[in-house]
Amino acid sequence: MALSNRRPVAAGPSETVSSSFLLANLHCPTCVSTIKSALHESCGELVKWVSPNVVTSVVTVEHAPEASLQQMRKALDESGFEVCGISTSSGDISDLDLDLDLEAGESHQNGQSSSDSSNANMGNPVSAFSRWFRPSESPSPHSQKTRAHLENCEQCRSTVGTELDEKRALETVSRHANLDLRKPTASSPQTSIPPKSFIAIETDEDVSTQRLWRATLAVGGMTCASCANMIIEGLRKHDWVSNVNVNVLGNSATVDLKEKDKAEEVVQAIEDLGYEATLDSVTDLSQNQGKRKGPPGNSDAWRATLAIGGMTCASCANSITREMKKRSWIKDITVNLLTNSATVDFEGRANADKLVDAIEDLGFEGALDAVVSLAQEAAEGHERTVEIRIDGLYCEHCPDRVTKSLAGFRRQLEVITQPTRKRPIIKLSYVPDAPSFTIRQILAAIEASDPGFTASIYHPPSLEERSKQIQRKHRIQILLRVIFAGMVCIPSFVVGILYMSLLPDSHSKHFLMSPWTSGISRAQIALFIMATPVYFFAADLFHRRAIKEIRTLWRRGSRVPIIQRFYRFGSMNTLMSLGTTIAYISSVSQMIAAAVYQAEEVNDSNFYFDSVVFLTFFLLLGRLIESYSKSRTGDAVEMLGKLRPTTAILVEGYGTEKEEDVVVKADLLDFGDVVRVTHGASPPADGTVVRGQSNFDESSLTGESRLVKKAVGDEVFSGTVNKDTSLLVCITGASGTSLLDQIVNVVREGQTKRAPIEQVADLMTSYFVPVVTLIAVLTWIIWLSLGLSGRIPSHYLDVTSGGWVAFSLQFAISVFVVACPCGLALAAPTAIFVGSGLAAKHGILAKGGGEAFEKASRIDCVVFDKTGTLTVGGEPSITDSEIYPEDAAQKDALLAALKAIEENSSHPIAKAIVSFCASQTSSRATLDDLQEVPGKGMKARYCGSTPESSFDLAVGNEAFMSDFSVPIPSQTTAALQRWKSEAKSVALIATKPATSSDGWTLSAALSISDPIRPEAPRIIRALQSRGTRVWMLSGDNPTTAAAVASQLGIPSDQVIAGVLPTGKAKKIKYLQATVRARTGGANSEAASRRAMVAMVGDGINDSPALATADVGVAIGSGADVAISTADFVLVKSDLRAVVDLLDLSAVVFTRIKFNFGWAVVYNCIALPVAAGAFYPIMSNGQHVRLDPVWASLAMALSSISVVLSSLALRVKVNGIGYRERRIE
Repeated sequence: MALSNRRPVAAGPSETVSSSFLLANLHCPTCVSTIKSALHESCGELVKWVSPNVVTSVVTVEHAPEASLQQMRKALDESGFEVCGISTSSGDISDLDLDLDLEAGESHQNGQSSSDSSNANMGNPVSAFSRWFRPSESPSPHSQKTRAHLENCEQCRSTVGTELDEKRALETVSRHANLDLRKPTASSPQTSIPPKSFIAIETDEDVSTQRLWRATLAVGGMTCASCANMIIEGLRKHDWVSNVNVNVLGNSATVDLKEKDKAEEVVQAIEDLGYEATLDSVTDLSQNQGKRKGPPGNSDAWRATLAIGGMTCASCANSITREMKKRSWIKDITVNLLTNSATVDFEGRANADKLVDAIEDLGFEGALDAVVSLAQEAAEGHERTVEIRIDGLYCEHCPDRVTKSLAGFRRQLEVITQPTRKRPIIKLSYVPDAPSFTIRQILAAIEASDPGFTASIYHPPSLEERSKQIQRKHRIQILLRVIFAGMVCIPSFVVGILYMSLLPDSHSKHFLMSPWTSGISRAQIALFIMATPVYFFAADLFHRRAIKEIRTLWRRGSRVPIIQRFYRFGSMNTLMSLGTTIAYISSVSQMIAAAVYQAEEVNDSNFYFDSVVFLTFFLLLGRLIESYSKSRTGDAVEMLGKLRPTTAILVEGYGTEKEEDVVVKADLLDFGDVVRVTHGASPPADGTVVRGQSNFDESSLTGESRLVKKAVGDEVFSGTVNKDTSLLVCITGASGTSLLDQIVNVVREGQTKRAPIEQVADLMTSYFVPVVTLIAVLTWIIWLSLGLSGRIPSHYLDVTSGGWVAFSLQFAISVFVVACPCGLALAAPTAIFVGSGLAAKHGILAKGGGEAFEKASRIDCVVFDKTGTLTVGGEPSITDSEIYPEDAAQKDALLAALKAIEENSSHPIAKAIVSFCASQTSSRATLDDLQEVPGKGMKARYCGSTPESSFDLAVGNEAFMSDFSVPIPSQTTAALQRWKSEAKSVALIATKPATSSDGWTLSAALSISDPIRPEAPRIIRALQSRGTRVWMLSGDNPTTAAAVASQLGIPSDQVIAGVLPTGKAKKIKYLQATVRARTGGANSEAASRRAMVAMVGDGINDSPALATADVGVAIGSGADVAISTADFVLVKSDLRAVVDLLDLSAVVFTRIKFNFGWAVVYNCIALPVAAGAFYPIMSNGQHVRLDPVWASLAMALSSISVVLSSLALRVKVNGIGYRERRIE
């Protein structure tokens, strides 16, 4: 049964209240966990559900009515979050004592919203921003409105601050506030929804003006989560640090700073903690695009946006357009009747003031909203920033000569950083205009200024390259020490094991075993000589790091509480250093004791010099293998980056008789250049085909193995391969913004987002070293106490010197060495890195990172949007039509009017109707009083040659017809039912004479076909076979939606039809509240929890629904992968990727749990064995124990096994790695 008429009911509406908090500094998943903990601790069980959204900075809380908003706000404040706005569904804000006075001492009263659309969209967090920062409609002084407007609008602030005085701004805001904009618009539905209560909170620093800079750094020397935690805690102690994110696998960190000049101090702070750091970049987070002092191109071209009041019909808009175009300084004007606004392109910034006067002279009310530079807009779209290296700067005058050589381009480029002799690199930004002005002309101008200059584009090392360099340097350091320790291991093995234990008596053995002095043999002296350089020059890697960690913890001025320093300290380096140090120091102590007391016989088992060598060798070898294995987990992203070609064939003189192919470097190409892509080559950048046709292999980006045909006008992407004849491509992708660049950035970003299960690993690793240290000390004390007290047999004592002290010390050393927190820390990140790479190969971009993988692995219900997702979308067509006027003139007028009214809509069905009408008539129509009702249809008046020939026209769905009481004949009803049963959408057209009191009559009926995707039925069956329930959301009528569902195999009771675009998020919430999880057998816990819901839809139009769902999947976003708010983005439009996504997520998260479980089991087993828990058990006449040497080998293998387990995901064998499901 279709659910189009069912009203979504939240669980227990009378028992819970939904409140939303707008935060200024909600940045990352760490903030999310902090918020959840703070709210649950402050209100306990009164808080039912907390959902922070890092994209919209909105925290939604479902709580009991008695929960205090003031208490929740206080909890957020105390946790370091700035609360900027609060909205609640209860309307009760009595417990918030908030002063909303901006300056004059008057308070804004919470009144009803001025537009119903604001209330209708209250559930949409994105649209909440505009409401939350919008001043109240209650009367207030002009200055108060001006301040409120300027404080919350960056564009107006920059424009008014530089170009207008406060008096002009006051007049603009005053006029805008008094406009009569009561005409129904597309964003103003006619249905009213009771508004939520709302409070704006003024903070000390306005959110919109708070500036943050993000420093990206490459960090070397990190080995485990303890290292990352130490860096995070160390940096967060500084007041100028807003947020820190450290990536152990990527050897990188991002730090959000409140002051830009603190970036170098971040490097120093990390180095003080004992790690290597290199600053990669510093970007301004407050401004997504840079501002240029001298906009290139025509800097006197401007675009103004105005609000216009008093327009009632299309004639008004035409009148304004016609009269304004008569002014020579106005180049273009577009008047939008539906939104009561206009956009004017003009010359001369001073003419902006004349626009409002010109509109008012025409009898309309006007208000200037914004004025922006067209040159700046063009720069934002195609601006390129490059660094150019100039070789040949030999004197102090050379840098000035370089800068002066670009003086001729001063209106087209801006020099950001000038070159110096020490750093001969100039940084500049420009807007290319190929072929007349490109980077090639800039390089030629520099070289022409001096014969000794050689200019080339300088590519600073990327973050990945810096990370690789650090990893390579670190591996070389370890490799040299492994080689050195390995060389020493050979004689140590010969002397310490071969001669002492394995070889029979011989002269050489007797010589080595004979005392060099009392109690010390020549063999031990040799081992001491070999172990000492190994301890100081091979194991120094561990000692230095451990000493720096301890020194940082206990240095003067440290903010770590004294007590915390005893239970949260150290890392894996500390354990390794302690293990080798205790073995070495105890051996030296035994040697000194033997020399002092002059023992009569020599017992070589009292010394651990050979253990020091083998310990160090195995620890370093394990670290080397682990470092290499970890570097392999990010190979997928690196391989994507290598898809970019380094050279290209530039077509000079394109479009002329002198076309010539020239081979140039790919980075010398600019926007507008035309290149030739030959067979087997890849486009050097994204572009559009301008000549020829061919087939392209896009599997590297989308995972689709089938060739894609490309013809003139089609887009081609860098990283794809031309598999047929050569063609010409015009470059349209600016440097760094191609689809390939976006995929790399999204995958890289997703790999830094942590899975919730990692929080458990972080908690365990933060206390791991102190706990292991405590266990080691207790082990030594317990064995020593048992031995000295005689509680254990005397034959346990297998050492002759040092007694029970030396005996118990062996167990303590083994505990230090065998413990390994690295396996815990690497369990999730390595699997996520490999999983993200596999997903990218299949055209799936995991923007949500580990958290998204974890949620997707538990999906119970998948909701598909119908149009464009389950159906082909694109351009539907009219398949059936019934037009009732028999008179040819009336029919022609109807079709012309229908075409004219639908040309004002961008809906795919409207485009289909326009195409149909254009094929039936060439007549044009004049319309008046155009109105649009969102989700239903449009209405207008057709202006005929005479009043009698004019008529009102309404076009829309059946619900729209019922609003006008349009009678539908029985024969038409039968046709509509037949069309809908064929899964077609319907559009109805009704007319009414303009000069008569007659009612509305049906004049035409159309059916629109949107074919179902060929693979959709198979995908639905595949999802259902894996136990996933499939629902369909549609704005279409219930009959059509049910027909489509029937063809797809979706049960009729899992179809929700008749949903307006703004209501999809509510339906997702309804499903989350009512659908239960899969039981999975007798699992009562799974049966009691709600279902995890995934939404699959368009990445832009369905943004609210995608954000509301537990997992949002945007399909077919194409080159717009970066702007989607979904957790996953499917580059290709094939629905098979949805099944791949769910299967891959399940495999990845299962591997995370396996890695985590293995790491926990290893430590739980290894620690008791190393501590001697099984020592009383005899095996082959030997006590069961783990010697320090074998303990070090076990430790190394534990972390290596976790990394190899994650890398095994790449193996295409079920049970070991990921293998695509066969779908038939």
